[in-house]
Amino acid sequence: MKKTVAICFALIVLYSCTSNNQNKDELKPTVFEKTKGTKTGTYTQVMDFYNTLAKQYRSIALYTMQQTDAGEPLSLVTFNPNRSFESEFNNREEKIVLLINNGIHPGEPDGIDASMLLMRDLAEGKIEAPKNTIISVIPIYNIGGALNRNSHSRTNQNGPKEYGFRGNARNYDLNRDFVKADTKNARAFTNLFRTVKPDVFIDNHVSNGADYQYTLTHLFTQHDKLGGELGTYVHQALMPQLEDSLHQKNWDITPYVNVFNRTPESGFSQFKDSPRYSTGYAALFNTIGMMVETHMLKPYKDRVKGTYELMKSMINIVDKDAELIQQLRNSNKMTYKAGTTYPVQWEVDSTKTSTLQFKGYEGHIIDSKLTGAKRLKYDRNKPYTKEITYYDYFKSKKSVTIPEYYIIPKGYWNVVDLLKQNKIELQQVKKDTIITAEVYKIESYETVKNPYEGHYLHYNTEVSRNTEKVRIQKGDYLAKTNQDGVRYLVETLEPTATDSFFNWNFFDTILQQKEGFSPYVWEDKAETFLNENPEIKKAFEAKKENDPSFAKNWYAQLDWIHKQSPYYEASHLRYPIVRVGG
Repeated sequence: MKKTVAICFALIVLYSCTSNNQNKDELKPTVFEKTKGTKTGTYTQVMDFYNTLAKQYRSIALYTMQQTDAGEPLSLVTFNPNRSFESEFNNREEKIVLLINNGIHPGEPDGIDASMLLMRDLAEGKIEAPKNTIISVIPIYNIGGALNRNSHSRTNQNGPKEYGFRGNARNYDLNRDFVKADTKNARAFTNLFRTVKPDVFIDNHVSNGADYQYTLTHLFTQHDKLGGELGTYVHQALMPQLEDSLHQKNWDITPYVNVFNRTPESGFSQFKDSPRYSTGYAALFNTIGMMVETHMLKPYKDRVKGTYELMKSMINIVDKDAELIQQLRNSNKMTYKAGTTYPVQWEVDSTKTSTLQFKGYEGHIIDSKLTGAKRLKYDRNKPYTKEITYYDYFKSKKSVTIPEYYIIPKGYWNVVDLLKQNKIELQQVKKDTIITAEVYKIESYETVKNPYEGHYLHYNTEVSRNTEKVRIQKGDYLAKTNQDGVRYLVETLEPTATDSFFNWNFFDTILQQKEGFSPYVWEDKAETFLNENPEIKKAFEAKKENDPSFAKNWYAQLDWIHKQSPYYEASHLRYPIVRVGG
Protein backbone atom coordinates (compact mmCIF):
# COMPACT_ATOMS: atom_id res chain seq x y z
CA MET A 1 0.00 0.00 0.00
CA LYS A 2 1.37 3.38 -1.00
CA LYS A 3 1.29 6.23 1.47
CA THR A 4 2.01 9.93 1.11
CA VAL A 5 3.79 11.48 4.07
CA ALA A 6 4.30 15.23 4.53
CA ILE A 7 7.73 15.96 5.98
CA CYS A 8 8.90 19.05 7.84
CA PHE A 9 11.13 20.30 5.04
CA ALA A 10 8.30 20.28 2.50
CA LEU A 11 9.12 17.12 0.60
CA ILE A 12 6.67 14.40 -0.32
CA VAL A 13 7.84 10.84 0.15
CA LEU A 14 6.18 7.80 -1.39
CA TYR A 15 7.04 4.33 -0.13
CA SER A 16 5.60 1.12 1.22
CA CYS A 17 5.60 0.66 4.98
CA THR A 18 4.74 -3.01 4.92
CA SER A 19 7.64 -5.30 4.02
CA ASN A 20 10.55 -5.90 1.68
CA ASN A 21 8.62 -8.51 -0.28
CA GLN A 22 7.56 -7.85 -3.84
CA ASN A 23 3.91 -7.10 -4.37
CA LYS A 24 1.77 -7.43 -7.50
CA ASP A 25 3.62 -4.62 -9.30
CA GLU A 26 6.34 -6.64 -10.98
CA LEU A 27 9.76 -4.99 -11.16
CA LYS A 28 10.65 -5.55 -14.79
CA PRO A 29 14.17 -5.43 -16.27
CA THR A 30 15.31 -1.98 -17.25
CA VAL A 31 15.39 -0.86 -20.88
CA PHE A 32 19.18 -1.10 -20.69
CA GLU A 33 18.95 -4.76 -19.66
CA LYS A 34 16.21 -5.72 -22.11
CA THR A 35 18.18 -4.29 -25.04
CA LYS A 36 21.47 -5.86 -23.89
CA GLY A 37 23.06 -2.51 -23.24
CA THR A 38 22.12 -0.68 -26.43
CA LYS A 39 19.30 1.60 -25.23
CA THR A 40 18.43 3.82 -22.29
CA GLY A 41 15.00 4.43 -20.80
CA THR A 42 12.81 7.45 -21.39
CA TYR A 43 12.03 9.82 -18.52
CA THR A 44 8.66 8.10 -18.01
CA GLN A 45 10.21 4.63 -18.00
CA VAL A 46 12.86 5.68 -15.49
CA MET A 47 10.33 7.20 -13.11
CA ASP A 48 7.97 4.21 -13.46
CA PHE A 49 10.88 1.96 -12.47
CA TYR A 50 11.59 3.96 -9.30
CA ASN A 51 7.91 4.22 -8.40
CA THR A 52 7.61 0.44 -8.59
CA LEU A 53 10.84 -0.04 -6.65
CA ALA A 54 9.62 2.28 -3.89
CA LYS A 55 6.33 0.38 -3.64
CA GLN A 56 8.09 -2.94 -3.24
CA TYR A 57 10.86 -2.06 -0.80
CA ARG A 58 10.61 -0.06 2.38
CA SER A 59 14.35 0.65 2.08
CA ILE A 60 13.61 2.73 -1.04
CA ALA A 61 11.86 6.10 -0.81
CA LEU A 62 10.87 8.44 -3.62
CA TYR A 63 10.69 12.15 -2.84
CA THR A 64 9.06 14.79 -5.02
CA MET A 65 10.97 18.06 -4.93
CA GLN A 66 10.45 21.47 -6.52
CA GLN A 67 9.45 22.15 -10.13
CA THR A 68 11.92 22.32 -13.01
CA ASP A 69 11.74 24.36 -16.21
CA ALA A 70 10.13 21.38 -17.94
CA GLY A 71 7.07 21.61 -15.69
CA GLU A 72 7.97 18.33 -14.02
CA PRO A 73 9.29 18.16 -10.45
CA LEU A 74 12.80 17.09 -9.57
CA SER A 75 12.83 13.69 -7.86
CA LEU A 76 15.07 12.13 -5.23
CA VAL A 77 15.35 8.41 -4.48
CA THR A 78 17.00 7.14 -1.32
CA PHE A 79 18.17 3.79 -0.03
CA ASN A 80 18.02 3.59 3.76
CA PRO A 81 17.06 0.26 5.38
CA ASN A 82 16.61 1.86 8.80
CA ARG A 83 14.30 4.67 7.77
CA SER A 84 11.54 5.95 10.01
CA PHE A 85 8.53 8.10 9.31
CA GLU A 86 10.55 11.08 10.43
CA SER A 87 12.87 12.86 8.08
CA GLU A 88 15.85 10.64 7.37
CA PHE A 89 17.92 13.74 6.70
CA ASN A 90 17.08 15.71 9.82
CA ASN A 91 17.56 12.74 12.15
CA ARG A 92 20.20 10.63 10.46
CA GLU A 93 22.21 10.15 13.66
CA GLU A 94 25.80 9.15 12.79
CA LYS A 95 25.18 8.42 9.13
CA ILE A 96 26.60 10.33 6.20
CA VAL A 97 24.78 10.98 2.93
CA LEU A 98 26.11 10.16 -0.53
CA LEU A 99 24.21 12.06 -3.25
CA ILE A 100 24.41 10.82 -6.87
CA ASN A 101 23.31 13.11 -9.69
CA ASN A 102 22.34 11.80 -13.13
CA GLY A 103 21.26 13.25 -16.45
CA ILE A 104 22.49 16.80 -15.99
CA HIS A 105 23.36 16.23 -19.66
CA PRO A 106 20.77 13.62 -20.72
CA GLY A 107 22.76 12.78 -23.83
CA GLU A 108 25.17 11.23 -21.33
CA PRO A 109 22.79 8.73 -19.69
CA ASP A 110 25.34 6.24 -18.31
CA GLY A 111 24.63 7.20 -14.71
CA ILE A 112 20.86 7.07 -15.23
CA ASP A 113 20.98 3.38 -16.10
CA ALA A 114 23.79 2.51 -13.69
CA SER A 115 21.92 4.10 -10.76
CA MET A 116 18.74 2.15 -11.52
CA LEU A 117 20.74 -1.09 -11.34
CA LEU A 118 22.53 0.09 -8.21
CA MET A 119 19.41 1.02 -6.26
CA ARG A 120 17.58 -2.17 -7.27
CA ASP A 121 20.55 -4.33 -6.27
CA LEU A 122 20.83 -2.55 -2.93
CA ALA A 123 17.12 -3.04 -2.27
CA GLU A 124 17.24 -6.72 -3.25
CA GLY A 125 20.32 -7.37 -1.14
CA LYS A 126 22.58 -8.22 -4.08
CA ILE A 127 24.87 -5.51 -2.76
CA GLU A 128 25.60 -5.41 0.95
CA ALA A 129 23.84 -2.44 2.50
CA PRO A 130 26.21 0.25 3.80
CA LYS A 131 26.08 0.59 7.58
CA ASN A 132 26.98 4.27 7.87
CA THR A 133 25.73 5.81 4.65
CA ILE A 134 22.37 6.83 3.19
CA ILE A 135 22.44 6.53 -0.60
CA SER A 136 20.45 9.20 -2.42
CA VAL A 137 19.98 9.48 -6.19
CA ILE A 138 18.60 12.13 -8.51
CA PRO A 139 17.20 9.90 -11.30
CA ILE A 140 17.29 12.61 -14.00
CA TYR A 141 18.21 16.21 -13.20
CA ASN A 142 17.66 17.74 -16.65
CA ILE A 143 14.12 16.54 -17.27
CA GLY A 144 13.51 18.90 -20.19
CA GLY A 145 16.63 17.64 -21.93
CA ALA A 146 15.61 14.02 -21.26
CA LEU A 147 12.25 14.62 -22.91
CA ASN A 148 13.98 16.08 -25.98
CA ARG A 149 15.24 12.73 -27.33
CA ASN A 150 17.25 12.24 -30.51
CA SER A 151 19.97 10.03 -31.99
CA HIS A 152 22.42 12.55 -33.40
CA SER A 153 23.32 15.41 -31.04
CA ARG A 154 26.17 13.45 -29.41
CA THR A 155 28.29 13.33 -32.57
CA ASN A 156 31.33 11.82 -30.86
CA GLN A 157 29.53 9.26 -28.71
CA ASN A 158 29.24 5.48 -29.16
CA GLY A 159 25.66 4.75 -28.03
CA PRO A 160 23.04 4.40 -26.78
CA LYS A 161 20.71 4.44 -29.78
CA GLU A 162 18.58 7.30 -28.45
CA TYR A 163 19.21 9.82 -25.70
CA GLY A 164 18.29 13.25 -24.42
CA PHE A 165 19.68 16.67 -25.30
CA ARG A 166 22.30 18.68 -23.41
CA GLY A 167 20.23 21.86 -23.07
CA ASN A 168 17.32 21.94 -20.63
CA ALA A 169 13.76 23.07 -21.40
CA ARG A 170 15.09 26.64 -21.83
CA ASN A 171 18.29 25.44 -23.54
CA TYR A 172 20.54 26.12 -20.54
CA ASP A 173 23.56 23.94 -19.84
CA LEU A 174 22.72 23.10 -16.24
CA ASN A 175 26.34 22.35 -15.37
CA ARG A 176 27.08 26.06 -15.70
CA ASP A 177 24.10 27.22 -13.64
CA PHE A 178 24.76 26.22 -10.05
CA VAL A 179 25.74 29.68 -8.79
CA LYS A 180 23.74 31.99 -11.03
CA ALA A 181 20.66 29.71 -10.86
CA ASP A 182 18.82 31.09 -13.89
CA THR A 183 16.75 27.91 -14.13
CA LYS A 184 14.10 26.33 -11.97
CA ASN A 185 16.22 23.18 -12.20
CA ALA A 186 19.12 24.86 -10.42
CA ARG A 187 16.83 26.28 -7.75
CA ALA A 188 15.25 22.88 -7.20
CA PHE A 189 18.70 21.34 -6.93
CA THR A 190 19.77 24.01 -4.45
CA ASN A 191 16.77 23.24 -2.26
CA LEU A 192 17.50 19.50 -2.51
CA PHE A 193 21.22 19.87 -1.84
CA ARG A 194 20.81 22.17 1.14
CA THR A 195 18.09 19.92 2.57
CA VAL A 196 19.92 16.64 2.11
CA LYS A 197 23.30 18.23 3.01
CA PRO A 198 25.37 15.47 1.41
CA ASP A 199 28.82 14.63 2.71
CA VAL A 200 29.87 13.16 -0.63
CA PHE A 201 28.54 14.03 -4.10
CA ILE A 202 28.91 12.14 -7.41
CA ASP A 203 27.86 13.63 -10.75
CA ASN A 204 27.77 11.14 -13.65
CA HIS A 205 28.92 12.30 -17.11
CA VAL A 206 30.45 11.18 -20.42
CA SER A 207 33.64 12.87 -21.64
CA ASN A 208 34.66 14.61 -24.83
CA GLY A 209 38.27 15.04 -25.91
CA ALA A 210 41.23 12.75 -26.50
CA ASP A 211 41.20 9.01 -27.26
CA TYR A 212 42.76 6.56 -24.78
CA GLN A 213 42.34 3.05 -23.37
CA TYR A 214 40.30 3.86 -20.25
CA THR A 215 36.52 3.52 -20.05
CA LEU A 216 36.46 5.41 -16.73
CA THR A 217 37.97 8.71 -15.68
CA HIS A 218 37.38 10.67 -12.48
CA LEU A 219 37.24 14.39 -11.85
CA PHE A 220 37.48 15.05 -8.12
CA THR A 221 37.00 18.50 -6.65
CA GLN A 222 40.41 20.14 -6.87
CA HIS A 223 41.99 19.28 -3.53
CA ASP A 224 43.81 22.59 -2.90
CA LYS A 225 40.60 24.46 -3.60
CA LEU A 226 38.57 22.18 -1.33
CA GLY A 227 41.22 22.99 1.25
CA GLY A 228 42.45 21.82 4.63
CA GLU A 229 42.71 18.24 5.80
CA LEU A 230 39.55 17.45 3.83
CA GLY A 231 41.30 18.30 0.57
CA THR A 232 44.33 16.29 1.66
CA TYR A 233 42.10 13.29 2.41
CA VAL A 234 40.54 13.46 -1.06
CA HIS A 235 43.93 13.68 -2.77
CA GLN A 236 45.97 11.26 -0.67
CA ALA A 237 43.39 8.75 0.59
CA LEU A 238 40.02 8.74 -1.16
CA MET A 239 41.27 8.98 -4.74
CA PRO A 240 43.99 6.30 -4.36
CA GLN A 241 41.52 3.98 -2.63
CA LEU A 242 39.05 4.37 -5.49
CA GLU A 243 41.70 3.79 -8.13
CA ASP A 244 42.99 0.68 -6.31
CA SER A 245 39.50 -0.74 -5.76
CA LEU A 246 38.63 -0.41 -9.43
CA HIS A 247 42.01 -1.79 -10.53
CA GLN A 248 41.34 -4.91 -8.47
CA LYS A 249 38.06 -5.32 -10.39
CA ASN A 250 39.89 -4.83 -13.74
CA TRP A 251 38.41 -1.39 -14.21
CA ASP A 252 41.43 0.86 -14.62
CA ILE A 253 40.70 4.55 -14.13
CA THR A 254 42.65 7.76 -14.63
CA PRO A 255 42.04 11.44 -13.87
CA TYR A 256 39.84 13.22 -16.41
CA VAL A 257 41.93 13.79 -19.53
CA ASN A 258 41.73 17.56 -19.86
CA VAL A 259 43.02 17.59 -23.46
CA PHE A 260 41.40 18.78 -26.69
CA ASN A 261 42.73 18.65 -30.27
CA ARG A 262 46.08 17.22 -29.19
CA THR A 263 47.46 14.01 -27.71
CA PRO A 264 47.99 13.73 -23.93
CA GLU A 265 51.73 12.87 -23.95
CA SER A 266 52.88 16.42 -23.16
CA GLY A 267 50.83 16.30 -19.96
CA PHE A 268 47.65 17.99 -18.83
CA SER A 269 46.20 19.79 -15.84
CA GLN A 270 43.39 18.91 -13.48
CA PHE A 271 40.11 20.54 -14.42
CA LYS A 272 39.44 23.71 -12.42
CA ASP A 273 35.89 23.27 -11.16
CA SER A 274 34.72 26.74 -10.21
CA PRO A 275 31.34 27.09 -8.46
CA ARG A 276 29.38 27.28 -11.70
CA TYR A 277 29.97 23.51 -11.96
CA SER A 278 28.33 20.91 -9.73
CA THR A 279 31.46 19.79 -7.86
CA GLY A 280 32.66 23.37 -7.48
CA TYR A 281 29.29 24.32 -6.00
CA ALA A 282 29.39 21.32 -3.65
CA ALA A 283 32.81 22.43 -2.37
CA LEU A 284 31.24 25.72 -1.17
CA PHE A 285 29.61 23.63 1.54
CA ASN A 286 32.67 21.42 2.19
CA THR A 287 31.10 18.48 0.38
CA ILE A 288 33.48 16.05 -1.32
CA GLY A 289 32.61 16.12 -5.01
CA MET A 290 33.53 13.92 -7.95
CA MET A 291 32.43 13.80 -11.57
CA VAL A 292 32.52 10.45 -13.30
CA GLU A 293 33.55 10.91 -16.93
CA THR A 294 33.21 7.73 -18.97
CA HIS A 295 34.91 7.72 -22.36
CA MET A 296 32.61 8.66 -25.22
CA LEU A 297 34.03 6.15 -27.72
CA LYS A 298 33.67 3.06 -25.52
CA PRO A 299 30.53 0.90 -25.98
CA TYR A 300 27.53 2.07 -24.00
CA LYS A 301 27.18 -1.25 -22.20
CA ASP A 302 30.75 -1.02 -20.90
CA ARG A 303 30.32 2.61 -19.83
CA VAL A 304 27.23 1.79 -17.76
CA LYS A 305 28.90 -1.24 -16.15
CA GLY A 306 31.97 0.85 -15.31
CA THR A 307 29.86 3.59 -13.75
CA TYR A 308 28.02 0.96 -11.70
CA GLU A 309 31.29 -0.53 -10.41
CA LEU A 310 32.69 2.90 -9.61
CA MET A 311 29.66 3.83 -7.54
CA LYS A 312 29.85 0.51 -5.67
CA SER A 313 33.50 1.17 -4.86
CA MET A 314 32.77 4.70 -3.69
CA ILE A 315 29.99 3.48 -1.42
CA ASN A 316 32.32 0.95 0.21
CA ILE A 317 35.10 3.51 0.73
CA VAL A 318 33.02 6.36 2.11
CA ASP A 319 31.02 3.97 4.30
CA LYS A 320 34.28 2.70 5.81
CA ASP A 321 35.56 6.27 6.24
CA ALA A 322 32.22 7.79 7.27
CA GLU A 323 33.32 8.95 10.72
CA LEU A 324 36.57 10.40 9.37
CA ILE A 325 34.72 12.25 6.59
CA GLN A 326 32.38 13.82 9.14
CA GLN A 327 35.32 14.93 11.29
CA LEU A 328 37.21 16.41 8.34
CA ARG A 329 34.16 18.27 7.06
CA ASN A 330 33.55 19.77 10.49
CA SER A 331 37.20 20.76 10.70
CA ASN A 332 37.03 22.44 7.31
CA LYS A 333 33.96 24.42 8.35
CA MET A 334 35.91 25.86 11.28
CA THR A 335 38.74 27.01 9.00
CA TYR A 336 36.90 29.83 7.27
CA LYS A 337 36.40 32.61 9.82
CA ALA A 338 36.25 36.38 9.79
CA GLY A 339 39.75 37.81 9.49
CA THR A 340 41.22 34.79 7.67
CA THR A 341 42.38 34.84 4.06
CA TYR A 342 40.21 33.14 1.46
CA PRO A 343 41.32 32.45 -2.16
CA VAL A 344 38.80 33.64 -4.74
CA GLN A 345 40.87 32.87 -7.86
CA TRP A 346 43.13 29.91 -8.60
CA GLU A 347 45.84 28.97 -11.09
CA VAL A 348 47.94 25.87 -11.78
CA ASP A 349 51.03 25.55 -9.59
CA SER A 350 53.54 24.18 -12.10
CA THR A 351 56.20 23.72 -9.41
CA LYS A 352 54.29 20.67 -8.13
CA THR A 353 53.20 17.80 -10.34
CA SER A 354 52.21 14.14 -10.26
CA THR A 355 53.18 11.40 -12.69
CA LEU A 356 50.57 9.17 -14.32
CA GLN A 357 51.23 5.76 -15.82
CA PHE A 358 48.91 6.67 -18.65
CA LYS A 359 47.39 4.13 -21.04
CA GLY A 360 46.82 5.85 -24.35
CA TYR A 361 46.95 5.35 -28.09
CA GLU A 362 49.58 6.73 -30.42
CA GLY A 363 48.36 9.77 -32.27
CA HIS A 364 49.74 11.42 -35.39
CA ILE A 365 49.12 14.55 -37.40
CA ILE A 366 48.29 13.57 -40.95
CA ASP A 367 46.86 15.21 -44.06
CA SER A 368 43.09 15.38 -44.12
CA LYS A 369 41.47 13.73 -47.13
CA LEU A 370 38.46 15.96 -46.59
CA THR A 371 39.91 19.45 -46.10
CA GLY A 372 43.51 19.10 -47.21
CA ALA A 373 44.62 20.57 -43.90
CA LYS A 374 46.39 18.76 -41.07
CA ARG A 375 44.32 16.60 -38.71
CA LEU A 376 44.80 14.43 -35.62
CA LYS A 377 44.46 10.66 -36.04
CA TYR A 378 44.68 8.09 -33.23
CA ASP A 379 45.84 4.54 -33.98
CA ARG A 380 44.11 2.04 -31.69
CA ASN A 381 46.40 -0.68 -33.00
CA LYS A 382 49.23 1.06 -31.18
CA PRO A 383 48.38 1.26 -27.48
CA TYR A 384 51.03 2.45 -25.03
CA THR A 385 51.68 3.00 -21.34
CA LYS A 386 53.76 6.11 -20.73
CA GLU A 387 54.68 8.39 -17.86
CA ILE A 388 52.75 11.64 -18.25
CA THR A 389 53.01 14.79 -16.17
CA TYR A 390 49.78 15.66 -14.42
CA TYR A 391 49.41 19.21 -13.08
CA ASP A 392 47.11 18.57 -10.14
CA TYR A 393 48.25 21.29 -7.73
CA PHE A 394 46.79 24.78 -7.70
CA LYS A 395 47.73 27.97 -5.91
CA SER A 396 45.85 31.10 -4.99
CA LYS A 397 45.89 33.79 -7.66
CA LYS A 398 43.82 36.32 -5.72
CA SER A 399 42.56 36.32 -2.13
CA VAL A 400 40.34 38.38 0.15
CA THR A 401 39.98 38.67 3.89
CA ILE A 402 36.68 37.29 5.15
CA PRO A 403 34.63 40.07 6.80
CA GLU A 404 32.43 39.61 9.84
CA TYR A 405 29.39 40.22 7.70
CA TYR A 406 28.09 41.57 4.42
CA ILE A 407 25.21 44.00 4.07
CA ILE A 408 22.95 43.56 1.04
CA PRO A 409 20.58 46.42 0.14
CA LYS A 410 16.98 45.25 0.16
CA GLY A 411 16.53 46.46 -3.40
CA TYR A 412 18.71 43.62 -4.64
CA TRP A 413 15.95 41.12 -3.97
CA ASN A 414 17.32 38.75 -6.64
CA VAL A 415 20.53 38.34 -4.65
CA VAL A 416 18.62 37.99 -1.38
CA ASP A 417 16.39 35.37 -2.97
CA LEU A 418 19.36 33.23 -4.01
CA LEU A 419 20.91 33.53 -0.56
CA LYS A 420 17.66 32.32 0.95
CA GLN A 421 17.46 29.49 -1.59
CA ASN A 422 20.87 28.37 -0.35
CA LYS A 423 19.64 28.54 3.24
CA ILE A 424 22.00 31.38 4.15
CA GLU A 425 21.02 32.93 7.47
CA LEU A 426 20.01 36.56 7.04
CA GLN A 427 18.91 39.27 9.44
CA GLN A 428 17.07 42.41 8.43
CA VAL A 429 18.21 45.79 9.72
CA LYS A 430 15.54 47.15 12.07
CA LYS A 431 16.11 50.88 11.57
CA ASP A 432 18.01 53.32 9.40
CA THR A 433 21.55 53.73 10.62
CA ILE A 434 25.04 54.81 9.61
CA ILE A 435 27.95 52.42 9.98
CA THR A 436 31.62 52.29 9.07
CA ALA A 437 32.11 49.77 6.26
CA GLU A 438 34.50 48.77 3.52
CA VAL A 439 33.22 49.75 0.08
CA TYR A 440 34.41 48.43 -3.28
CA LYS A 441 34.64 50.45 -6.46
CA ILE A 442 34.86 48.56 -9.74
CA GLU A 443 38.05 49.80 -11.38
CA SER A 444 38.23 47.48 -14.38
CA TYR A 445 36.81 44.29 -15.83
CA GLU A 446 36.67 42.42 -19.11
CA THR A 447 33.60 40.89 -20.72
CA VAL A 448 33.26 37.92 -23.05
CA LYS A 449 32.42 38.90 -26.64
CA ASN A 450 29.85 36.17 -27.19
CA PRO A 451 26.87 35.23 -25.00
CA TYR A 452 27.62 32.48 -22.51
CA GLU A 453 24.73 30.64 -20.87
CA GLY A 454 22.41 33.62 -21.07
CA HIS A 455 25.02 36.13 -19.90
CA TYR A 456 27.91 38.27 -21.07
CA LEU A 457 30.22 37.06 -18.35
CA HIS A 458 32.79 39.41 -16.78
CA TYR A 459 36.31 38.33 -15.81
CA ASN A 460 39.61 39.84 -14.65
CA THR A 461 37.62 42.13 -12.36
CA GLU A 462 39.68 44.58 -10.31
CA VAL A 463 38.41 46.72 -7.44
CA SER A 464 39.64 49.46 -5.17
CA ARG A 465 38.70 49.57 -1.48
CA ASN A 466 37.75 52.44 0.75
CA THR A 467 36.53 52.61 4.33
CA GLU A 468 33.73 55.12 4.75
CA LYS A 469 30.50 55.93 6.54
CA VAL A 470 27.63 54.11 4.88
CA ARG A 471 23.92 54.72 5.28
CA ILE A 472 22.04 51.46 5.89
CA GLN A 473 18.28 51.42 5.49
CA LYS A 474 15.66 49.61 7.50
CA GLY A 475 14.98 46.30 5.80
CA ASP A 476 18.47 45.83 4.36
CA TYR A 477 19.96 42.38 4.92
CA LEU A 478 22.89 41.41 7.09
CA ALA A 479 24.67 38.13 6.32
CA LYS A 480 27.11 37.01 8.99
CA THR A 481 30.03 34.90 7.83
CA ASN A 482 29.96 32.85 11.02
CA GLN A 483 27.68 30.24 9.45
CA ASP A 484 27.70 27.08 7.39
CA GLY A 485 27.44 28.99 4.09
CA VAL A 486 30.49 31.25 4.58
CA ARG A 487 32.24 29.94 1.47
CA TYR A 488 29.12 30.47 -0.62
CA LEU A 489 28.86 34.04 0.67
CA VAL A 490 32.47 34.89 -0.14
CA GLU A 491 32.50 33.32 -3.59
CA THR A 492 29.27 34.98 -4.70
CA LEU A 493 29.50 38.39 -3.01
CA GLU A 494 33.18 39.17 -3.58
CA PRO A 495 33.22 40.78 -7.05
CA THR A 496 36.71 39.51 -7.92
CA ALA A 497 35.76 35.86 -7.32
CA THR A 498 35.62 33.78 -10.51
CA ASP A 499 31.89 33.05 -10.31
CA SER A 500 30.77 36.05 -8.28
CA PHE A 501 27.33 37.51 -8.77
CA PHE A 502 29.08 40.59 -10.17
CA ASN A 503 30.86 38.57 -12.84
CA TRP A 504 27.55 36.91 -13.71
CA ASN A 505 26.05 40.36 -14.44
CA PHE A 506 23.84 40.71 -11.35
CA PHE A 507 25.12 44.26 -10.84
CA ASP A 508 25.56 45.56 -14.38
CA THR A 509 23.27 48.50 -13.65
CA ILE A 510 26.04 50.11 -11.59
CA LEU A 511 28.31 50.02 -14.64
CA GLN A 512 26.09 52.45 -16.49
CA GLN A 513 26.08 56.11 -15.52
CA LYS A 514 22.47 57.25 -15.08
CA GLU A 515 23.01 61.02 -15.09
CA GLY A 516 25.38 63.04 -17.22
CA PHE A 517 25.84 66.65 -18.32
CA SER A 518 25.20 68.89 -21.27
CA PRO A 519 28.61 70.31 -22.21
CA TYR A 520 27.36 73.84 -22.82
CA VAL A 521 25.85 73.92 -19.31
CA TRP A 522 28.63 72.10 -17.48
CA GLU A 523 31.40 74.16 -19.11
CA ASP A 524 30.59 77.23 -17.00
CA LYS A 525 29.93 75.23 -13.83
CA ALA A 526 33.17 73.30 -14.32
CA GLU A 527 35.18 76.50 -14.50
CA THR A 528 33.59 77.76 -11.29
CA PHE A 529 34.17 74.40 -9.60
CA LEU A 530 37.90 74.38 -10.46
CA ASN A 531 38.35 77.95 -9.24
CA GLU A 532 36.74 76.98 -5.93
CA ASN A 533 38.90 73.83 -5.64
CA PRO A 534 42.52 74.76 -6.42
CA GLU A 535 43.95 71.30 -5.65
CA ILE A 536 41.64 69.67 -8.18
CA LYS A 537 42.46 72.45 -10.67
CA LYS A 538 46.16 71.77 -10.18
CA ALA A 539 45.61 68.04 -10.81
CA PHE A 540 43.59 68.87 -13.91
CA GLU A 541 46.32 71.06 -15.39
CA ALA A 542 48.94 68.41 -14.63
CA LYS A 543 46.90 65.73 -16.37
CA LYS A 544 46.57 67.89 -19.47
CA GLU A 545 50.30 68.50 -19.48
CA ASN A 546 51.28 64.85 -19.01
CA ASP A 547 48.61 63.16 -21.11
CA PRO A 548 48.58 64.42 -24.74
CA SER A 549 45.48 62.43 -25.71
CA PHE A 550 43.62 63.88 -22.73
CA ALA A 551 44.76 67.40 -23.68
CA LYS A 552 43.27 66.97 -27.17
CA ASN A 553 39.93 65.58 -25.96
CA TRP A 554 37.67 68.37 -24.73
CA TYR A 555 34.88 65.99 -23.70
CA ALA A 556 37.25 63.80 -21.66
CA GLN A 557 38.40 66.93 -19.83
CA LEU A 558 34.87 67.98 -18.96
CA ASP A 559 34.02 64.42 -17.92
CA TRP A 560 37.11 64.22 -15.69
CA ILE A 561 36.15 67.43 -13.90
CA HIS A 562 32.57 66.21 -13.57
CA LYS A 563 33.75 63.00 -11.90
CA GLN A 564 35.66 65.02 -9.29
CA SER A 565 32.61 67.14 -8.49
CA PRO A 566 29.58 66.58 -6.23
CA TYR A 567 27.43 66.36 -9.37
CA TYR A 568 28.86 62.94 -10.25
CA GLU A 569 26.54 60.16 -9.07
CA ALA A 570 27.96 58.16 -6.17
CA SER A 571 26.40 54.88 -7.35
CA HIS A 572 28.36 54.69 -10.60
CA LEU A 573 30.84 51.76 -10.34
CA ARG A 574 30.18 51.57 -6.58
CA TYR A 575 29.56 47.97 -5.60
CA PRO A 576 26.37 48.07 -3.49
CA ILE A 577 27.19 45.22 -1.10
CA VAL A 578 29.49 46.41 1.69
CA ARG A 579 31.76 44.57 4.10
CA VAL A 580 31.98 45.08 7.85
CA GLY A 581 34.75 43.83 10.15
CA GLY A 582 37.25 41.08 9.47
